Order: sequence, then C-alpha cells, then structure tokens
Amino acid sequence: MPKTVIIGGVAGGATAAARLRRKDESMEIVMFERGDYISYANCGLPYYIGNVIQNRNSLLLQTPAAMKAKFNIDVRTSCEVQKISKDTQTLWIRNLKTGDEYEESYDTLIIATGSSPLKPPIPGIDGRHIYTLWTIPDTDAIKEVVSKESLKRAAVIGGGFIGLEMAENLRKAGIEVTIIEMLDQVMAPVDYEMAQLLHENIRANQVELILKDGVDSFQEVDNHTVIHLKSGKMITVDMVLLSIGVRPNSSLARKAGLELNARGGIVVDDFLRTSDEHIYAVGDVIEVTHYISDDKTMIPLAGPANKQGRICADNITGNHVPYKGTMGTSVAQVFDLTAAAVGLNEKALKAAGKQKGHDYETVLISQKSHAGYYPGATPITLKLIFGRDGSIYGAQIIGQDGVDKRIDTIAVTMRLKGTVNDLAELELAYAPPYSSAKDPVNMLGFTAQNVLEGFVSFIEYNEMDFLMADQSKKDTYTILDVTEEVERMVFSIPGSVHIPLGKLRSRLGELDKKRLIIPYCSIGVRSYNAARILMQNGFTQVKVLSAGTSFYKSMHNDSTSQTKKESPDQGDPVEGSLCERKEIKIIDCCGLQCPGPIMKVHEELSSLKQDQILQVSATDMGFTKDIDAWCRRTGNILLKTERKGCENIVYIKKGPDHCECDISQTESTLTPASSQGKTLIVFSGDLDKVLASFIIANGAAAMGRPVTMFFTFWGLNALRKETKQHVSKTFVEKMFGFMMPRGIGKLKLSQMNMGGMGTKMMKKVMRDKNVSSLEELMKKAMASGIKLVACTMSMDVMGIKKEELIDGVEFAGVTSYLGNAEEANVNLFV
Repeated sequence: MPKTVIIGGVAGGATAAARLRRKDESMEIVMFERGDYISYANCGLPYYIGNVIQNRNSLLLQTPAAMKAKFNIDVRTSCEVQKISKDTQTLWIRNLKTGDEYEESYDTLIIATGSSPLKPPIPGIDGRHIYTLWTIPDTDAIKEVVSKESLKRAAVIGGGFIGLEMAENLRKAGIEVTIIEMLDQVMAPVDYEMAQLLHENIRANQVELILKDGVDSFQEVDNHTVIHLKSGKMITVDMVLLSIGVRPNSSLARKAGLELNARGGIVVDDFLRTSDEHIYAVGDVIEVTHYISDDKTMIPLAGPANKQGRICADNITGNHVPYKGTMGTSVAQVFDLTAAAVGLNEKALKAAGKQKGHDYETVLISQKSHAGYYPGATPITLKLIFGRDGSIYGAQIIGQDGVDKRIDTIAVTMRLKGTVNDLAELELAYAPPYSSAKDPVNMLGFTAQNVLEGFVSFIEYNEMDFLMADQSKKDTYTILDVTEEVERMVFSIPGSVHIPLGKLRSRLGELDKKRLIIPYCSIGVRSYNAARILMQNGFTQVKVLSAGTSFYKSMHNDSTSQTKKESPDQGDPVEGSLCERKEIKIIDCCGLQCPGPIMKVHEELSSLKQDQILQVSATDMGFTKDIDAWCRRTGNILLKTERKGCENIVYIKKGPDHCECDISQTESTLTPASSQGKTLIVFSGDLDKVLASFIIANGAAAMGRPVTMFFTFWGLNALRKETKQHVSKTFVEKMFGFMMPRGIGKLKLSQMNMGGMGTKMMKKVMRDKNVSSLEELMKKAMASGIKLVACTMSMDVMGIKKEELIDGVEFAGVTSYLGNAEEANVNLFV
C-alpha cells in the first residue's frame, strides 16, 4: 500500500490530500501541520476582524476530525517536521504539545509549507503592540485587541492586499488609520496611474496615506508605539500591523538539499516534482513559470495553490499532467473600490527593457459598470497591455462594480491565447442592469484595434504634463477641449482651446495643422471622434488624452488634503466646533442619484440666511466634486468635506446672492458672462429622453441658471393631461390624439420597451434607487421657475389643443424660442 505524507495544510496541502483519496482509496495519507488548524480561509481573516464575517467557525474549512471521517486521512496537528532525510525517505517529527519526537517514513512526500510574513531587522519590530496577520492565532490576537482595548490609532506598514484590507476594516471599527508604504504606490500588481485611483479613494475615506517613506525604527513609549520614518517623521499609534510581504517557508527543503531559487522558492518541474524524484511541492513555497512571459517567478496566491495541489495528486496517482503556469489573476476590495489585475503590468515590461510603441502598446478607457441610462451605473477604469501582434500581456481594472467579471473574462481570453481581436468579438451577456450592449471588455478590444490600425493615438496624463512643463515646446501643440460649455464651468485644463465637438467641423480653420493637437473630453469618447475629424481633414499630429479629464483629475488629486476647508480669516470654526454650531441645518441626500443631491442643496440653501451653514450627507460618489464646482459657480462656500462609511459629508455656508462665472478659456470667441441661460428643445416623446431633459433642466436651475424647455412634435405628449379633454377636433386630429400617448404616465422607453415591461421595470428601479420620477421632476422644474413652452406650430400640425396641456405651460413659436436661445450659452436638442 503506497504512503504519501504531506507537510502543511491550508490551500495546497489540504487540496492534494482530498484529491489523493478520491483517486486512490487504499493509499495511506498522513498530513502534518505545525499549527492547530489544517484548512482555513486565510483570505477572509481581515473581514472577521472587521466583523464583516461574524462567525469565527466560518473561517475553518476543514478540521482533523472531518478529514478523518470524510477522507480517512491521518491528520496530526501541532506536529512540526524538523528534518527530511531524502536517502532513507523518512521525516523527523516533534509533537509540540508533548515534546515527543519520532520518525515517519514516506513513499512520496508533498511539501506544502506555504509562506510567512516578512519581518525585516528593524529596531523594535518585535514590540508587544506590533502584529502580523497570517494565521488563526494571529487573527484571534488582533481581534481581541480591537474588540477589548480602546484603540484610537493604528498604522499599517505596507500597501499590499492584506494591508489595504486591514486598513479598511480597522477604519470601519472607528480607528484612525495610517498606511505607510515605502514605494510610490499601493497595490504593486497594478501600475502607478491605476494605483492613483486607489490613493484618491483611500484618502477620501479619511485614511492617512504616506508613500515613498520607510520605517527606520519602532519605539515603545507610554504603552504606545512611536514609528520613526526614514524621512524623520514620527507617528504615534496604539497598534501596528506589518504587511510588508511574504517569504517562502523553505528551510526544510534547504536543509534537505533540494534545489531552491535565489528568493528561497523550491524549484519544481512542469509536473511539480522537486529535484528529488520522490518529493513534490505546491503553493506559496514553490517557484512557478509565468504563463505570459515564460519567466520563473514567485506568485503566492490561493487559487494557483489549490490547482497545484490537485495536479500534484493526479501525477502521484499515475497521471502525467503539467502545471502550465500562473498569470497572477487577483482582485481585492479597497474601501469603495475593487482593484483587479492579471498578467504582466507595464512596470514589469519596462523593467525588462521593453519600449512602449515598439514592443508593446497600452490603452486606458473609462466605462460604466452597466448601461448608463439604467440607475446605479458606476464608472470603471480599464487598462490593457498588448503586443503589436495583438497578443494580450496583461490588464488592470479599478471600479465600484463589475470589476471582477471583467478581469475574469480577460483572464480566460489570455489563458486561451486570445488576442485583442477576440476581446472585440466576444459575445457577452447583456441586459441594462448588468452590462452594456458593447461591454467594457469589448470596448478594450475595439480601442486596442484602433491603436494597432492607426485610427487613434493616445497621450498619457504624465506625457502631457511633461509637455506642458517644457516652455520650449509651448508653440508646438494645442490642447483642445471638445466638451460643452456647462462642463467647462466645472473643469478645464489650463491653456486649452475650447471648441465643442458639435462645432469642430465649422471651426477647423482656427487650429494650426502644423501643431500637435491634443483633444480631450470627460472620458475620451468625444475626443476620439474629434481626432477622427481632425485626422481626416489634414491634421497629421493628433493624440487623444487617455481616459479623459475624469481620469486626469484623479491623477492630479491633492494628495496632502483630507478635507476642503474655508480659510479661517473670518474666525469661522471649521474643525470639531463646526458640528456644534446650532445654526447648522442638516439634510440627508443618501440614495439620491445625480443631480438629486445638488437640487436638494439648492432648495434648502434658498431658505437659509447668508452665512448660515448646511450639512449634507450623500452616497453619490461624485457628490463632493460636484458640490465643489456648484459652490464656486453660485457664490456659496464649501467649508469642509469628509467621509463616514459610504457617505460623503459636506458643510456649505450660504454666500451672497450672486452668481459670477470665471471660466478660464482661450477660444477665439468668449461667451459673454451675462449669458448664462440654458435652453432645451424636447423633440422626443420617449420616456428616457424626456426624463434626461428634466434632469438636465433641474440641474441647471439648481445652479441658479434661467432654463427654458421648448416642447415640439412628439415631445408635446409629455405635456398632455392624462385624462381625455372634450375639445372640438377634425377626424385626422382625433386619430393623431388616439395614437399618441396621453401624458407622461403613458410614455415608453426608446429601447427595450418589451411591450411595456421594460418601462415598468425602469420605473420600479427608479423607485428602489430613490431616483425622482418624471412626474416629480416636472413638478420640481415648474416650482424652480423653469419655463415649459409648447410650440404652437407643432401643436397645430399634431392636432393638440391648449386645453389638452397641463396648467403652467406657456405657448410660443420658434421666434420666441430663438430669443431665449440667443440669451443662453447652452442649447440642447433631445
């Protein structure tokens, strides 16, 4: 009867043991584990500390008794293997509880000893308030400290997976957290610019993030730990968590004379056999082949360890199955965001001497997690790294929702040797709550194809920064803003020329064809369209700003400020005493979708006196940036922003009743500051389009702008009363009236109506998501003074009478509308 002995449990060892039993019922299987637990969910440990996982037993996947009962495996916990004798095929064992020592033979040995947290020789690193998180006992110790001691401040050393997950869970426990990372970014598997999105969100959650600074020493002072950084800065905390990295537990293999690599990893062949034919190894302790680069490396992840355990068991029982390598597919929750990566990052390619544009290309795009018109869509940023032949080297994704399934889709494509063309051709499941008809993964493929075919070239944020900083090149390029005027009020790149996309063809003569033209918009779609217009009209140097200004702003987020405060020259308190002021009015906008929070703020501030303060809470991710721009445009003062849980909290002081516009722009014809009105032509009678019209109109009104909505042709149906009116009509007019929807309650979606079911679904989701209904938006519009104007000519053609329209509607012709349009600086056709 063959005998297999396994050193170590958890992922690789426990999986190998179970697979061996399923393959061979007669085999003798013995497992040694130095600790008391043979199989536990080590990836779930931070969430147990943060009470996300509340039952400790949920972390224990298998117990010795269960392994014996289910698989007839002899599991011996608290037993340390002290020596491997290859020649005699024996192990020397010590029982850590009794102190007894004995010898154990094997026919085949599996080393699954895993890895351990790094503890570099830093003075004071063994202090009593300094912890690592790797095992169940580690977890119990930290859990007890967090639960029973009044911790106020903690420091996490290292910005890897465990460090970031622990920072989040400690912050949720009400502890002030500082993350200290020696590199210039957290989350090493992603590139710097992607990590910047995480940096921004970490700080938004009131966590102090210190980058490019290492620990010089730890010092215990008055029951606290003082961290001395190499920069000279000192931080005093109640607890320190080390998350610096891991090292393979390969000392047994080294003493046994097995071949190791320079990092201490056990060298194995394609079939997971070590340099000794009777010894196999799996998990964090082994060196693996990178599936993409074919280089040897170390990738300590649970997924690969489990697969290695299965393959190892198959080979021991007579199969000949190779382990084909690891891609490093990984995902982690970082506060409000999910970060995921697969394959090689750009840093690795550059370190290997590869050059962008010659050896590889990258694309960076901003998309929505699902259809933008369906409530709850959130932005996701995707980066793809690929070869000039279309082969995929790696990908990274950051976002709130839908990140995991996109990275998995790309990982599968890479595993099957797919190319960017395959990403473009993938047929993926689509429904508005889940995705878009052109999924973000498809969009990555489309964009990569465009790069390879020469349809578009991109300039990265840092490349443009370098260009703008070089004064000798200031006359060689033009930064072209193709957004609308209302967007430019909120943000514009200094020195940019403003020509909205819709006017670009008629104003090409204002641009110099000898210059490099850099078009930009919010996410990159309109700027791509602008680039195609330019490139087909004789402009030979055109580069689109990668991922648009939404990404560009994140790259230039102020890394030193946690909150935005008013300068204290007026003597107004901004910090703790701010919340104690009795004249503060508090409103809750949580759950409201944009522009709901802004509209609510506008309504509430209208009832306040000058210098009174409004405290607003909202869950909308973009609320703090929007309210900052809104305050600057309306003359109100944003005193402070903070984040509590998933809520953004802002404090606004009502300013003087004025609205001044200070738009920095360099276009040839400036919009007069006095022309700040907005006009919308509502031509469509589709529910979603009319809804969008009223959302935009209410948002503009909330910014103090005069708004006129001009309803013509099918759009008139939105103004019809829902009850039939007895008016005199011709036969044709009656037929028109019968066929058209009567009032906003009868409007249908422009797409996916599905016999009315889609419309009902949309309305239900809007209610569930606290999105104002069209009826509510119309009432708010009229209450805000928005003019609803019905086109009399269209009414005559459509056979609609004045008596059929709701109260409060004005009646006018095209000339009257054009008069309003001339006084406006934004005119939209819906």
